[in-house]
Amino acid sequence: MSLSSARDVLRQQFGFDDFRPGQAEVIEHLLAGRSAAAVFPTGAGKSLCYQLPALLLPGLTLVVSPLIALMKDQIDALTRRGIAAARFDSTLSAEQAAGVMQAVRGGQLRLLYVAPERFNNERFRDSILRTQISLFAVDEAHCISEWGHSFRPDYLKLARFAETCRAERVLALTATATPQVLVDICREFQIDAGCAVRTGFYRANLKMLATAVAADERDALLRRRLLESPPGPTIVYVTLQRTAEQVAQRLAAAGVAAKAYHAGMDDDVRAEVQDWFMQSPSGVVVATIAFGMGVDKANIRYVYHYNLPKSLENYSQEIGRAGRDGLPSTCELLVCPDDLCALENFAHGDMPTRAAVEGLVSDVFSAGDHFDLSIYECASRHDIRLLVVQTLLAYLELEGYLQAGTPFYSRYSFRPLKSSAEILSRFEGERRDFLSKLLRQAQPAQIWFQIDLEQAGRAIGSTRDRMVRALDYLSQQMLLEVKVEGVRQTYRVLKRPADGRALAGSLFEQLAERERREIARLKQVLELAGYDGCQVARLCEHFGERRSQPCGHCSWCLNNRRPIVLLPRREGSIGDDVWRKALELARKKSAVLGEPRALARFLCGLTSPRMSAAKLSREPLFGALSNVPFAKVLERAELGQARPVARQPARAAAAAS
Repeated sequence: MSLSSARDVLRQQFGFDDFRPGQAEVIEHLLAGRSAAAVFPTGAGKSLCYQLPALLLPGLTLVVSPLIALMKDQIDALTRRGIAAARFDSTLSAEQAAGVMQAVRGGQLRLLYVAPERFNNERFRDSILRTQISLFAVDEAHCISEWGHSFRPDYLKLARFAETCRAERVLALTATATPQVLVDICREFQIDAGCAVRTGFYRANLKMLATAVAADERDALLRRRLLESPPGPTIVYVTLQRTAEQVAQRLAAAGVAAKAYHAGMDDDVRAEVQDWFMQSPSGVVVATIAFGMGVDKANIRYVYHYNLPKSLENYSQEIGRAGRDGLPSTCELLVCPDDLCALENFAHGDMPTRAAVEGLVSDVFSAGDHFDLSIYECASRHDIRLLVVQTLLAYLELEGYLQAGTPFYSRYSFRPLKSSAEILSRFEGERRDFLSKLLRQAQPAQIWFQIDLEQAGRAIGSTRDRMVRALDYLSQQMLLEVKVEGVRQTYRVLKRPADGRALAGSLFEQLAERERREIARLKQVLELAGYDGCQVARLCEHFGERRSQPCGHCSWCLNNRRPIVLLPRREGSIGDDVWRKALELARKKSAVLGEPRALARFLCGLTSPRMSAAKLSREPLFGALSNVPFAKVLERAELGQARPVARQPARAAAAAS
């Protein structure tokens, strides 16, 4: 498995004469049996770094990606080249899923793509643990770092599972790792620093512009840009789903071939828009960040940011989708500081109350030395968003209080595809007796049979693992259609806090620090827009690349080396009438809005599990102060004006309406 043989595969299977910068170095590490990290800009060929080795290594290459669109596109391209690849995700039918796992067990696949959440599935984990994993490739690896712009606790579990499944080598890939984030990636995935390959961020074909504009003039400016520039495929990025719809409609009315794209649209509509864009020589997609991930269109000529991006990492990833064919392309940031309000509110929306964190910690350490919990139930009970619950539990793991075990499903059900007699006729002896006893434990419903594995295990004297494997096997053989629900995470308590309230306070401060970092990232975007110096060089520096000369194609360089002048930020005010009505509603809904932070979230248009359950987003006042900085609304609430009733216990939330 030399680099020479890799070059042969590159030509024969992929049709390229030579590697792009960084690819050969990464592949050489992997073929030598070493784990590696690849930090390449968007569109620089990260995927080849695992697709090519997958054809030379003996076992399975397991690719972890949070992007279903990327999985589909890559699998289609690999299949056209005659490479056996598949994905395993929630969009597959039971028959398709069974077929994929049968191919895995039979050694018929070279690459299997899965989402990070798939490792919460005990049936999937069990199958993978019995498979030779030659390469464990993790895309968007920056998500493992708490210092990154999109920390995801599930990624911490990926590093541990790579060890558990005895993966022979790991490849961590990202386009947006700062030096600190790269250190975290290498530490968690046990990658030697010498095997971390970073290529240059700089791209000479991208013109990087920033233009100061008032909110009420932005539509006219964008329209002018699109109508006066030579036509070409274009992405216009916005923050909110409703903004995508509104801007697309206005552009279409002005004669621009524009369509909206966002996560709130039906899957088939999104697919239709994406297919249209891929085929159009001049289509314009007005999209949230849901668009672009995995979209392999090399000739995108323009990327406009109608709203400010959330961070420099997001910005670099989004403009990186332009000009992948190497031809000149324009990326323009329409800088309106008024956007900060909505973006800051997103950051504040994840922050729970201190009391909620205390309640979570109390529950965790009163549950025994071994316990299991549902993340969904925990989020609802304590009014903490799902991702934040996962983050808090990850903190407790990182600090040595908990050790996570294998997740399991609390509810199994199945629908027979053959009669019981026909199913049992395929087995003999003890296996037949075991299956007969297991199937008799199921409780019939209208179509599906429900089975409580814990109760069934006690009744027939079997382990959970054996029962799960049996149901999985019957599913693979198309004898049963198996459905699982209610994932529960298992934990073991390693140590208990001397002071639970103090620990909760420490966790709360960690979340508050994350909130401050998110706000700081927004400010970095504005600072780049108004930077008195080469903006491209400054962006490169953020990612650890230093340039000795100005680029010559950013706003500062093109404007006689003068910075743009940003407009002042405009903020809404808190009207007395709105505040009076808010206090009145808070008194009626005290179980949900009794905390100052909860009321501030509601008024700024930010939901929470308890608020969603009470359907408060339908209230006319929901989001009434979305144009006011969250900090101002919270400050007024905390001063005492918003103390309608003392906070009620969490169980009272269930009665809120």
